[in-house]
Amino acid sequence: MKYMLLIHDDEKAWGKLSEPERQKIYGEYGQFGQQIRSAGQYLAGAQLQPTSTATSVRVRDGKRLVTDGPFAETREQLGGYYLVDARNLDEAIDIAARIPSARMGTIEVRPVVEMGAQATAATA
Repeated sequence: MKYMLLIHDDEKAWGKLSEPERQKIYGEYGQFGQQIRSAGQYLAGAQLQPTSTATSVRVRDGKRLVTDGPFAETREQLGGYYLVDARNLDEAIDIAARIPSARMGTIEVRPVVEMGAQATAATA
């Protein structure tokens, strides 16, 4: 089953880290990525640009509303994600707990709705 692991952490706290501290965490991310690739669990993943680069889009009463910034102001911001293949929720949680940012932020684990071939063809 596919799970989206959404990485939420505090951008301000990240900005306060020294360069050696950031490099250490990047190294841990590299090791983590290699581990889940080797295990055949990695499907996709990426780090996101800071929330200062975000644009939010809403459509209300047929009118498009575009605003600079993230959807919501929160203490933690969405900083990246992994899409993984796990046998079940317990395995997905085990993978999420190994993400370096789990020590300072939150990893949200969400199952992906997998559409059947007919549903996928209908939406294409």
